[in-house]
Amino acid sequence: MAGGVERAGGPAAELWVKCSGCATVAFRKQVERNLNVCLKCGLHFPLTVEQRLVIVADRGSWRQLDADLAGVDPLGFVDWKPYTQRLAQARAAAGRYDAVATGVCEIEHRRVAIGIMDFQFMGGSMGVVVGEKLARLFAYAGRSRLPAVIFCASGGARMQEGILSLMQMAKVVSALARYRELHLPYLSILCHPTTGGVAASFAMLGDLNLAEPGAIIGFAGRRVIQQTTPQALPADFQRAESLLAHGMVDAIVTRRKLRPALATLLALLGHCDKGRARHRPQS
Repeated sequence: MAGGVERAGGPAAELWVKCSGCATVAFRKQVERNLNVCLKCGLHFPLTVEQRLVIVADRGSWRQLDADLAGVDPLGFVDWKPYTQRLAQARAAAGRYDAVATGVCEIEHRRVAIGIMDFQFMGGSMGVVVGEKLARLFAYAGRSRLPAVIFCASGGARMQEGILSLMQMAKVVSALARYRELHLPYLSILCHPTTGGVAASFAMLGDLNLAEPGAIIGFAGRRVIQQTTPQALPADFQRAESLLAHGMVDAIVTRRKLRPALATLLALLGHCDKGRARHRPQS
């Protein structure tokens, strides 16, 4: 399962975490040593970009790309507060300029281009900067002949950027299409949640789509679908396990097994790429 973690409360709140799935209270350090997975029910807690890198990347191999790329407020958007104020607060809390970190790392000594979406930054929403960074990542991966791995976690397109945010769906998919012409592998890791315009574009277009246990994956939310259709939905609707049963994802991989699984898949897909290169017709 995937979900959230709550602070247990009281003066020692930072020492304990409460699972939102089974309500078990556990020592925070124990949960962190278990890769932020509940010790009792297996619920996968949300991770920061840095925590994901610790789990999958070889130590010291991470090199960030386009770290200083920052967006503006193209529409002068105001809801409860100005968009500029929301951006400033999100940047201060996350320690980065927008909702994705892109770069290069090694996974068991295999060099990859990697993007990690940050759900803590405005719900991982995709605006102009997220689209630009991902498009640049695919371009860099193509020039460098690297496999691409993207960890998706998003509520979808960013409403404060209007149609400009929706355009990023086509922009990233176009960059991915150019990358695909080079016969290089792309692995998409679907984390909790992966929804909206991200799910409707590059997130579901991996050569292999892997999901974390219990992750919510889909376009419109459960409540919206129920109100629109209207019809009763299964309890496991949009869960990774249901998508696997219906052929929408290729595998569900726990965090503890993810790093070796990625290394194995990259080795296999890299071997296939070399085979295609040998048999490619000469122009």
